[in-house]
Amino acid sequence: MGRYQPLKIGDLYVKNPVVQGGMGIGISLSSLAGSVAKEGGLGLISTAQIGFREPDFDKHPKEANLRAMESELEKARKIAPEGVIGFNIMVATKDYGDYVKKAVEIGADVIVSGAGLPVNLPEYTAGSRVKIAAIVSSPKSASVICKMWDRKYQRVPDFVVIEGPLAGGHLGFSKEELTSFKADRANTDQVYDRDAYDKEILGILAVIEKFQNQYGCRIPVISAGGIFSKEDMAHHMDLGVDGVQVGTRFVTTKECDAPISYKDAYIRAKKEDIIIVKSPVGMPGRAIRNAFLDKIKKDPEKITHCFRCLEHCDPATAPYCITMALIRAALGQTDNGLLFCGYNAFRCNQIETVADVIADLCGS
Repeated sequence: MGRYQPLKIGDLYVKNPVVQGGMGIGISLSSLAGSVAKEGGLGLISTAQIGFREPDFDKHPKEANLRAMESELEKARKIAPEGVIGFNIMVATKDYGDYVKKAVEIGADVIVSGAGLPVNLPEYTAGSRVKIAAIVSSPKSASVICKMWDRKYQRVPDFVVIEGPLAGGHLGFSKEELTSFKADRANTDQVYDRDAYDKEILGILAVIEKFQNQYGCRIPVISAGGIFSKEDMAHHMDLGVDGVQVGTRFVTTKECDAPISYKDAYIRAKKEDIIIVKSPVGMPGRAIRNAFLDKIKKDPEKITHCFRCLEHCDPATAPYCITMALIRAALGQTDNGLLFCGYNAFRCNQIETVADVIADLCGS
């Protein structure tokens, strides 16, 4: 038995208060999400171009993605018939509402949405039992989404995920907030003021408490970004959150859907290899520096086909296709693809099992 109380989200019961972060393309699919759920955590399947292996993906990406959502959830359920499993669906996804409705239709337990504020998420899930969560990064964004949902739908989130500046992939912070260049250092030093961010978490908890009191319900808060060890988890739990979300450490598990070359890239990465990049959609992101990132700085890729993945991507001006860059990485072409990661990727030094990770995070 771990040291922490189970995570309760409405009528859902998560034995170990660990949420596995949604990682796309093709990194957190049925194997990882199902295995996390089997070990008593909350498993999330990323819908980001989830159908990239479907034969008609090039011509009909949306249809392929919706079909793959169903098959991946079905496979995850076979791994963890009694587990809690859901989807991470980015608000920035084209036809976002259709992906949410598909998740409801096929019986997802939860939907977590970030990369924008999920203003209309309650509308798309109305009448269902699915639990819905917004990813926020500040007291202001937490207040905005709660007020919007209160005003438009007379409800509040079933839970909230706080994503901090050490998270991987697309980030809800400016590049200036994420990096600092020091004259006496050869590499970019990613500055992180833990005390300042702890105050942000406490500020968000205060916002959520206000809406809890208003609605007379419990709104669990999950902290995410940079949580790698049991000490990291303990620190966040001591602040008063109900659970943590972990992404990067799960990448180097046997059960993760990524190929072994992808996992090896994490294990080989040094601290100075973890950098902030500008996504083709204009958002900063965190990734492992490789030959691909060095190349596109000098020689942008010509985009010949659009997969209609994100709302704010313009193929005419984008330096490369983020779908193709992520797919190449997910297929094992780690020197010719985009390797999103969390700040702590350099701490990965071995292949573990999901059970090992959860036991280490939650053990006494």
